[in-house]
Amino acid sequence: MSTPRSLNNLIEALRVLPGVGPKSATRMAFHLVQRDQDGAARLAQSLMEALGTLKHCRHCNTFTEADVCDICSDEQRNHAQLCVVEMPTDLMSIEHTRSYEGLYFVLMGRLSPLDGIGPKDIALAQLLKRASDGVVEEVVLATNFTTEGEATAHYLAEMLRARGLKVSRIARGLPVGGELEHVDPGTLAQALIERRGL
Repeated sequence: MSTPRSLNNLIEALRVLPGVGPKSATRMAFHLVQRDQDGAARLAQSLMEALGTLKHCRHCNTFTEADVCDICSDEQRNHAQLCVVEMPTDLMSIEHTRSYEGLYFVLMGRLSPLDGIGPKDIALAQLLKRASDGVVEEVVLATNFTTEGEATAHYLAEMLRARGLKVSRIARGLPVGGELEHVDPGTLAQALIERRGL
């Protein structure tokens, strides 16, 4: 039995989502057309609306519907601090902690030579311009603790220090409420290396 062209197109479209393989995409497609056509219509409408209205904030590069996002236009924030993250989801995670009062810059990726992603493929030029505006005093690097995230942080630190900026890196260590016996050796070793006095 051949799959109708429109259904096959839907399955292929769903496969662009991260972590969605052919089986998951097929299940989602059948669910949307068979069990939740209202949900499918809302999904299609929301996608079209997002694609038509979202743009990048001209200061921090995150997604917004205005020229400048709400965080960048908030005068109560510390404009001397700039936290650099890989993706808007990382910005959202930090914001949920309510422990950071500065501004952000979103790279929209990370350096990954094996994947062909170099300095020109992420927003490095825009970051350098933003960090060198005369207002920013400290840049907090909050890239992920992956090989690519570490390489990106190192590359950025060198570039930013060369411009006379104070550069710091978020700490890593043990999770709150975690037990030592369940922590992986790499995290435990890093927690010992980055220990601080009490």
